[in-house]
Amino acid sequence: MKLSTLLPISLLAITAIIIARNPNEEPILDSHVTTAEEQANLTPDEVLKQFKEGNQRFQSGTETRRNHSEQVRKSAPGQYPKAMVLSCLDSRVPVEDVFDQGIGDVFVGRVAGNFVNEDLLGSMEFACKVAGAKLILVMGHQHCGAIKGAIDDVKLGNITAMLANIKPAVAASQDFQGDKKSSNTEFVKRVAINNVKNTLGQIRERSPILKEMEEKGQIKIVGAFYRLTDGTLEFVQ
Repeated sequence: MKLSTLLPISLLAITAIIIARNPNEEPILDSHVTTAEEQANLTPDEVLKQFKEGNQRFQSGTETRRNHSEQVRKSAPGQYPKAMVLSCLDSRVPVEDVFDQGIGDVFVGRVAGNFVNEDLLGSMEFACKVAGAKLILVMGHQHCGAIKGAIDDVKLGNITAMLANIKPAVAASQDFQGDKKSSNTEFVKRVAINNVKNTLGQIRERSPILKEMEEKGQIKIVGAFYRLTDGTLEFVQ
């Protein structure tokens, strides 16, 4: 038999031996945390790009495998997050996972219906003006209970006042062609997207600090609609 014929077989055999030698070898886990220098050098567009790429990994099941214990230790002395995400309270929307980000990468604010109030606006100002985050992302989602509650005009304790913050999005969606009911998933989506847009407008209107930072290109303010059924995102302005 010629050497050229044996060579591929030999290479395959060597590869098999190497694999067999370490069948249970632990994978290398990422323990990196964002540093002050890395945060300072990032642009808002780069952060948004990283988040979109992270969501692609989340969708495909190729998320970064992280050493969370090591990240906790490394991030303890200080934090330099890339972004501030305002999400709904919904337990099916794991923010860091959706964007494949690690410990210390994201400020997360959560409230049912992802609207803003004085406290959340102050948190965003801290995240960006004080702590250096480059992106504000407001994320609504599919099948949102708060959106459905606002559509149905639910009256229940403090929920009544909370849902009042979402009513402008319901009013802005009355041009929808079809049943304007919480049982209509397309109408719920329309209201959810209008609610994200309303929140973006509220941030710019009620926070001169953030508005100025956006106008100077220091931060980017964007919205997204997250689909629970497949983990995909639809970005809105």
